[in-house]
Formats: sequence, structure tokens, C-alpha cells
Amino acid sequence: MSLKAVFFDFNGVIINDEPLHERLIEQLLLEENLTLKPGEYHKVCLGRSDRSCLSELLASRGRVVNDTYLTQLLHRKAEGYALELEKIEKLPLYPGLDDLLSQVRSCNLKLGIVSDAIGKEIEVVLDRTQLAEYFQVVVAGDDITTSKPEPDGYLLAVERLNQKYPDLNLQPHECLAIEDTPAGIQAAKKAGMQVVGVANTYPFHMLQRCCNWTVDDLTDLELERVQEVFSQKELQRTTGE
Repeated sequence: MSLKAVFFDFNGVIINDEPLHERLIEQLLLEENLTLKPGEYHKVCLGRSDRSCLSELLASRGRVVNDTYLTQLLHRKAEGYALELEKIEKLPLYPGLDDLLSQVRSCNLKLGIVSDAIGKEIEVVLDRTQLAEYFQVVVAGDDITTSKPEPDGYLLAVERLNQKYPDLNLQPHECLAIEDTPAGIQAAKKAGMQVVGVANTYPFHMLQRCCNWTVDDLTDLELERVQEVFSQKELQRTTGE
């Protein structure tokens, strides 16, 4: 079986929290005596790290942005995120997630998260939902210096799995990425992975143009069919050698 690992994006794939992030970014800007324009969050921030998002928002308003200042803002946002989650009795995980995670694990595939979200934000959700045990590797936005659509996060996830499991010999083409934004899809594709686009954030037809598979939601993802395609590609590669 040539499919060895499945990588999930976080915001927009695991948890439906984008409105919360927009409110927190808006609040940060207000505290800096700045305002977020209508539609600006969707245009500048979706599918990108908070660091990249805030850097662009601040720079476009003439603010001098250094690493210390930006890191302080990111910590404030992460603290605000944790506080807001405490007010929510049941976190808004996407339907079908539990079942898909169980399917992946029952197939003995490795599981990881590759996200531009801050590590503390991912950690608090995984702890609250008891999902941490499913994922062998988590690559967060503060683990890398570049944001999606660059492939660095995905390549680092492959590297970390190989470090953790030396006999795995994982290659990018043996990985499946599940993404919800064009930036994330581009990142996985640049890393050499096949991609499932889930239409949680962008319309189905937009994702269908650039993904290997597109689904309306996670409940529609048929893992067995995906594995069959991977196996066929492996057979073609072997017979072509």
C-alpha cells in the first residue's frame, strides 16, 4: 500500500473557528488603534499564518513590524483564543472528523497536522477534544519561517515522521493532505502530495479545479477509494521502471 500518511490542516478542516480568528484579529488591530476593513480578513488571512496575516495588515497601514512586536501580538491572540474557547461548552469540530480519524488509524496510516495556526492554539483544541492521541506529528505556524502556500510545513512533517519512525522511509508522494484553502492546497502540491479539498471555506467548484479529490465535507471522503488510486499509481510507477 503506497499511501502511508494523512496530513490534516487545522482551521477549516478540523475545527470551524474562522469567525473567532477574524474577531480576534479585529480586536488586536483595534487595540493598536487600527481597523479591519470589510472583507479584508478573508482576502489577506485565510489559509495563511497569523504572522504573515498580521505582518501584511500592519505594513499596509504604515506600521513598522519587527519580530518582537509581532511575537507579542501573536501571544496576545493565542491567549485570547484560549479564553474564548473556555466559554464554548462543545467545540465546533467538523462533522465526520471522528469517523475519518478512526478509519485512518484502523488502516495503520500515520496521522499528522500541518497548519499555519499557532502551536498553543492547536494544543488547546487537541487537549480539550482528546484528539491529541491520534496525531503522531504536529507542525504549527511557529515551527516554520514560511507560510502556506510554501511547502515547508508539509516537508517538515515528512521529515519528523521519518525521524520518529526510521523504518517508515516516508516520501511526499506517499502522503495525502486534506485542505480547505487554495494556499494550503498549493503548499501540499508543491511538497509533492496529493490533496483532498474539503469545501468548508471555499466553494466546491473552486477547489475542484486544483485538487485530486474534492468533497463537500469530511463525511463524503471515501478513504478506500483514495487508497485504491494510490495503489494504482504505485503499480504504474513500478511497471514503468
